[in-house]
Amino acid sequence: MIPRSIRFAFASFCACLAMASTAAGAADTFGSVRKPFAATSPWNSRPVAPVLGDTTIPKSDYFPNVGENAFAVPVFSTDAQDPPVTIYGVSDSNGVFDPDEERTRSVTLPHWPPGVTPASGSDGHAEVVDTAMGVVHSFWQLRKTANRWTAALYAWAPLDGRGWGDPAHYYQGARAAGVPSIGGLIRKHEVDDGDTMYRHALAASLTFNGLASDPVYIYPATSADSGAAKQNSGRIPEGALLMLPAGFDVQQIGTPALRKVAETLKVYGTYVVDRNEGTPYFIYAEIGSGLFLMKRGWNNDVATDLDKIRVGLRQVVSTGGWLDGNGKPYAPEKIFNVLSMRGPWQVESGDAPGNYETWKQAVVFPKTSATRTVMVNFNGRALTQTTWALPAAGASYRLSASTTGGAKLRIVLKTKVEGKLLYDSGELADGQSKTFAWPADSTVVTYAISGVGQLSSVRAILIAVDRKVDLAPTTGPAHGG
Repeated sequence: MIPRSIRFAFASFCACLAMASTAAGAADTFGSVRKPFAATSPWNSRPVAPVLGDTTIPKSDYFPNVGENAFAVPVFSTDAQDPPVTIYGVSDSNGVFDPDEERTRSVTLPHWPPGVTPASGSDGHAEVVDTAMGVVHSFWQLRKTANRWTAALYAWAPLDGRGWGDPAHYYQGARAAGVPSIGGLIRKHEVDDGDTMYRHALAASLTFNGLASDPVYIYPATSADSGAAKQNSGRIPEGALLMLPAGFDVQQIGTPALRKVAETLKVYGTYVVDRNEGTPYFIYAEIGSGLFLMKRGWNNDVATDLDKIRVGLRQVVSTGGWLDGNGKPYAPEKIFNVLSMRGPWQVESGDAPGNYETWKQAVVFPKTSATRTVMVNFNGRALTQTTWALPAAGASYRLSASTTGGAKLRIVLKTKVEGKLLYDSGELADGQSKTFAWPADSTVVTYAISGVGQLSSVRAILIAVDRKVDLAPTTGPAHGG
């Protein structure tokens, strides 16, 4: 039961924040280009009565910073009127790496806006929001040479979704934490909107001596920088929410632009989504926002204020509740799908193989003849590697089939070493499900079975029945996804 003091604080906080809304914010709807993701997204939510830890972000080679730079993110919007484009790999022999499919491929997008200009830094970030698809396309190392677009990484997220990966679709953006780079970004239209704060959580990177090596990430993050377990030496994992304490005196911050950030850090905080080199913290603004704290060169007063914020920031270790973007209390989602239909797939029988389509999160089969096609996936990566959501031995799980065109789903669980059969779901048609106890020391084999004589598709939904994900910010895995 929540203590009376926290319940009182929750009610008071709810009433105060429900009244706080700007004219610009009221005109934008959640899940739009100007206000991405759902009202219940962690980006748009704020904690009630947060309890903060005692870890301080350490100093490093440079002072902290807030604003846009060559490693920040430009945002572009496209719709059904714009033409398609194909993005190729950075060399002719490699495609674009798609972390959801866990392979390289060329990426053809149905709509591409004019004037796309990636960030000039080596990360080459760019976000393309397709309003017709309702999708945020995220790129890393996006470049255009002559008339050919190339990128090193592509990922996507639903524009009206959580803005964070889930265990099955664990990488939904080009940030190391698996999130879209637009998440938490200080946007152009927000910088001079007359409000006292940004009405969403911010996005920050820390450097090696601030980031933790174990766990390297926690909920809601689903991944972290490669090498983090060996290279990091700090105590703050990616996915952590950092906030300034309620007693932090914002009026001591002399720069109005930074004071607005500090006010945001007291109410919403900033999520740690990436790693940088040598900067204690960097909070990102959209390229083109004009948010530069030292427009006339080095300023000791600004540097001092940035460091005051560094000293004040702490990780949220527990909360008394959450308010969504509309100021309404809500409980964060705790049950997630943990099984992906990503490949590689092998044809067991039949002559019309299907392909995994990331936008549908399903294996899609072409129109077949009178014989169905059976495909099998022995890759253990189909089961989540997001360690805060790994299946627990003995816990109950429900497998449900979401299929079209008469297709069917089947999973088989075997021992990892001997390959001994532990569980067989049998073939499940659309809407059918099976509940079973998860066996220890098991690996999953997935079957996608086509319909006959028509287009068909197969998607799996595997969720815990009696075990909810532990959302405590102080818990997490030992390694990244």
